[in-house]
Amino acid sequence: MVFSWDGAGEVGNGLFPRFLDLARDHGAAMTFFLSGIYLLPESKKTLYRPPRNRPGASDIGYLTDAHIRETLENVGRAWLDGHEIGTHFNGHFCGGPGSVGNWTPDDWREEIDQAVKFVTEWKTHTGWTDLDPLPFDYRRELVGGRTPCLLGRDGLLPTAGRLGWRYDASSPGGLQVWPDKREGLWDLPLQAVPFPGHSFEVLSMDYNLLANQSKNSTQGVPSRYPGWRKQATEAYLAGFTRAYETNRAPFFIGNHFEQWNGGIYMDAVEEALKGMAGKKDVRLVSFRQLVDWLDAQDPKILEKLRSLGVGESPTGGWNAFLRA
Repeated sequence: MVFSWDGAGEVGNGLFPRFLDLARDHGAAMTFFLSGIYLLPESKKTLYRPPRNRPGASDIGYLTDAHIRETLENVGRAWLDGHEIGTHFNGHFCGGPGSVGNWTPDDWREEIDQAVKFVTEWKTHTGWTDLDPLPFDYRRELVGGRTPCLLGRDGLLPTAGRLGWRYDASSPGGLQVWPDKREGLWDLPLQAVPFPGHSFEVLSMDYNLLANQSKNSTQGVPSRYPGWRKQATEAYLAGFTRAYETNRAPFFIGNHFEQWNGGIYMDAVEEALKGMAGKKDVRLVSFRQLVDWLDAQDPKILEKLRSLGVGESPTGGWNAFLRA
């Protein structure tokens, strides 16, 4: 079970430390996909040269200096607590000719190099001397990411492979089955899960729940918040239960540090995590820990596990299935 966070910036709402505390209390490790420009002061934004966009452009906002400091504190704590720091790249371009969906492998290399630079050279860019350095070498730490809006992975994968990355978490609408590799990287997609009250399934991320509940509005009808929160919690738990009771495929949930619709999705993911933690054979891990485990397995066993479809239990029980 992997909980992951896109952007991973602390903007004064206390969500980053809230979920670090939750993870500590339940023995969980998570993956934080850090946006590189969240460590670049807005006064220095023209240092960012996004591919196919003007210098300093970004479809997400730059953080205030105070929030950069809070982000640094929480990113450092996250790593020391055993979490993974991946990347959500930088400017989050999802539309128009400059969209990441149009980027080439060379564009992605330029973007990744800049993301690493912003994370590793934040002291130079901020001029701050009163803060400790981050407690990890990001060049060695970075082994995977998630693209903005789940776009552009065809251009990304060749570059990610050359950089020695081990996984990509950008594929949309994956099924709840055991993962495989694509172009040498583990393909770890957000997954379609049951959506209570509907015949269709929904992607396992807060934004996709919102899109189906309040039609992309982050401030829907307040009277509906309790029902939506319950529905979101049950969607996550339904996806977990389907995997747990059948093929035992790893389950992935994506989030943002946000307060959409009164913060109901933050409450939902907290309640879902509490409902999963502590169950027999359940491990709450980062993507990096998951691929460490996958790489240590017998490829023949993984191939057998991949033969199990969504909601499909092994014939004759697990022992007979794995011995066959």
